[in-house]
Amino acid sequence: MPASNPPRPHTETLANGLRVTLRHAPDLKRAAAALRVNAGSHDVPLAWPGLAHFLEHLLFLETERFPANLGLMAYVQGHGGQLNARTSERTTDYFFELPTQAFSAGLERLSDMLAHPRMNPDDQQREREVLHAEFVAWSQDVAAQQKLALFNGLSDAHPLRGFHAGNRDSLPLQQDEFQQALKGFHQRFYQSGQMTLSLAGPQPLEELKVLAQAFADGIPQGSLVPQQAPVPLMGTVQKSYQQLNERRLDLLFALEALPDSASEALAFLCHWLNAAKPGGLLARLRTEGLADNLKAAVLYTFGGQALMHVEFTLNANGQPAAVREFLSDWLGFFARQDWSDLRDEYAALLQRQQQVSSALQLARLDCEQRETGLSEQGVTALKVILQQLGAVDNVAGQWQLPTPNPFLRTATPASNAALIRGQTSAHRGLRTFAQDRSRSRRERSPMQFTQALPDNRPEGALYVRWRLDSAPQASLRTRLESSLQPLCEEARQAGVEVSFNATGNEWLLKMTGLQEPMPSVLEHALKTLTTPDAQFPQDTPALIPIRQLLKTLPTHMLPRTTDSDDLQQLWSGARWDGLGIGLSSQTQAAMGLALSRIPGTPDNQSTPPSIPGQRLWSTLDTGSSEHALLLFCPTASNDIADEAAWRLLAHLCQTPFYQRLRVELQLGYAVFSALRQIHGQTGLLFGVQSPNVPALDLLQHIEQFLNGLPQMIHGFDDADFLAQRQVLADQFASNALPFAQAAELLWQGKLAGHSSDYLVQLPEAILAVDRPMLIDAATRLTQAVGGWRCLSTGACPDSPWQTAP
Repeated sequence: MPASNPPRPHTETLANGLRVTLRHAPDLKRAAAALRVNAGSHDVPLAWPGLAHFLEHLLFLETERFPANLGLMAYVQGHGGQLNARTSERTTDYFFELPTQAFSAGLERLSDMLAHPRMNPDDQQREREVLHAEFVAWSQDVAAQQKLALFNGLSDAHPLRGFHAGNRDSLPLQQDEFQQALKGFHQRFYQSGQMTLSLAGPQPLEELKVLAQAFADGIPQGSLVPQQAPVPLMGTVQKSYQQLNERRLDLLFALEALPDSASEALAFLCHWLNAAKPGGLLARLRTEGLADNLKAAVLYTFGGQALMHVEFTLNANGQPAAVREFLSDWLGFFARQDWSDLRDEYAALLQRQQQVSSALQLARLDCEQRETGLSEQGVTALKVILQQLGAVDNVAGQWQLPTPNPFLRTATPASNAALIRGQTSAHRGLRTFAQDRSRSRRERSPMQFTQALPDNRPEGALYVRWRLDSAPQASLRTRLESSLQPLCEEARQAGVEVSFNATGNEWLLKMTGLQEPMPSVLEHALKTLTTPDAQFPQDTPALIPIRQLLKTLPTHMLPRTTDSDDLQQLWSGARWDGLGIGLSSQTQAAMGLALSRIPGTPDNQSTPPSIPGQRLWSTLDTGSSEHALLLFCPTASNDIADEAAWRLLAHLCQTPFYQRLRVELQLGYAVFSALRQIHGQTGLLFGVQSPNVPALDLLQHIEQFLNGLPQMIHGFDDADFLAQRQVLADQFASNALPFAQAAELLWQGKLAGHSSDYLVQLPEAILAVDRPMLIDAATRLTQAVGGWRCLSTGACPDSPWQTAP
């Protein structure tokens, strides 16, 4: 996003009481809406825990005006957008992102579903079963239960100690009192006075105002309803407590009577408390052999209250009392500092993050209505917070403030002449797609710079891939990922997302975001990967089964190799290639030295994995009693016409698949289908997680759905078929693709062997798919002409399936 984006959006209150924030960001490719209702799980009558969450679910079901296949969820999915909702303690948020031409109709659907839910008994019965399945999974999830247990030291009378998830027992649908409470909650809080609407997009401000007013016209008018203030967080004089579980130490601080700017002050404090740089708390704890990691976060804020959590991963010799003492001493040190430089850097990193934020991220940020930094009111609030946290006056330790983030500094322009498009770079193996005049021969150089996206924008992307003779052992992967963590965090603060993925015997270093810091980030990343020095384990969050399958699927698509823990040997046998996207000549020149030092041998000869006609099954033990399954169906060939057909199949499948397996069959709460590109292989991906349906039965349901695809395609009338095809093609128009998505498509296109005008060819190929071609593609899909891969929690069934090698 451009540096000229205003730090503050336009705000106003409409005549009916709806508060709106409007952000005009001309370089955004999409528009987004975030709607906040000032009511959440703690505003529900005590007799009906889970009612607010249940209502959130119900609102996504069909209305009289928009049936399920035309509602907001189906509409957003059909236009390649994003949407979700979240019920918190005191707020409920609904948010979505769409291409600009589809945005108005999305807002119309959001307004209608919030104002006119059907709430019929059948809908409620089905959705309560979904909610109950979520509750069962939540009650068995270790991480979720650990988070719930953090509140055990609070007052029994505070709502944080209550049950709010909702299940069959807490949602008695047949009772008139419950139905009255459900409708009463909706009427009381789902009205204009309780809502804030945030819009962000490339549209002019006046157009955003018109959209906001049209949304407001469909919402019942009302006034702000005061939310009841809770009792004190703790009923004792003591305002903090600790929990110790093996090597995990949790410190909880209950803060009361905080000023209005406490949220920004807490965010500022947690940011610097989490810094792992020399002289800080974490560095000291590691030096003393007390703790390996810490994470400070705010778990709850409302009505002048806040619950701050500091989690420590203790060393084998870590003593909780010593850790608490060091924390108190550091807080005392921090309280005595002049925060001017820290405030400047904090404001700079927040501004950088806004520059690279999507429309959805900006809309959600604006909904929070926080300052872009630490204001003077925030400084006052921070002093109150530090006092309540028990910051000591007599500081004993030798502390220092974090050194400045080097990537936030403005880079000095390269003194050497910039690369000329079409000219071979001076450093090893560097070429540009512009040299491919015929666009018919395959690129031979390992590092390519494509001009498929404009290079006069602030954003850029860089991909570097290594193929290894052996797969790194888990301990080595962890060491590399851990050593990169500080770099990734500083790069993220400066507007560059850095990821390093070790998948089987392939490593991928990926950077997307602002071009300016990228050369320096690349230099530091390569140095860290070749000489890692991390000695501390990386925290690995617990994942639900379906997410574990999604994380490991790419590994199962590569040939198995032997493992090795010899980093230098791995680098010596590595072969690398890469792609730079949207990078200016100046950025390319600045990267020249770092690129010339990429370890391994330049090699651009690779082909995407393929398993024509095979049905390969892999089993993963997720440690859960729930069943989960992924089915990946690759295209019949690497031809772009097949990819176009598969994309159209995915587009048409998404809503019917969800409707069939989740709504009608109620197999589970995690049900999805989508097109995915993995290692250059395009395919349809189907996923289901179920608490009680075995994996083999899940597969049979998916196969039954796939077998019905030809009939479903026959059922579309000509006008609907052409409209759906056009909607899909429009998603790949140059003025609709967000930069990060376009960059990922180009990278996957390179891996698949497509030419440099892949993004031009793809929408044309989609528009060329007619009904007979699509039916033929559906037939080849069900026959597994391109092969099928299944990753599941269950064992491999009989023929035609075979265990993956």
